[in-house]
Amino acid sequence: MNIPDELQNVVKDKLNKENLKPNTGKKKILLGVIVLLLGALGLELGNTDYDLGKVMSGSSLSEAKVMRDKSGNVVTDGTGKATDEYNCADFVTQKEAQTFFDTAGGVSKDTNRLDGNKDGVACQDLPKGNQ
Repeated sequence: MNIPDELQNVVKDKLNKENLKPNTGKKKILLGVIVLLLGALGLELGNTDYDLGKVMSGSSLSEAKVMRDKSGNVVTDGTGKATDEYNCADFVTQKEAQTFFDTAGGVSKDTNRLDGNKDGVACQDLPKGNQ
């Protein structure tokens, strides 16, 4: 009995194409979960907010982007911009940028990089203003 040859035969038998296909319910569920998790990871790494309800109903990712007004509020009438499209030049005062920054998630969700040094203060170079 040659153990390496026997081991090679077992590996060939177990790792054939048929055994790797998701032909059982458990394999299909596992594959579905893996695909779902990879999709969620891609959305998280993309650093953009999406309406998952629209994505699940068949809308494209560009149609499902969450739009916000200058105050950071979510808008559904198409008047806003995607969260990641705002930058300091879109605001007149620091206070206006700060309101958007806080409403959109603050330091942990600063997709716009309004707070370059991550101290919680957005667009520090803008005039303070009353607004």
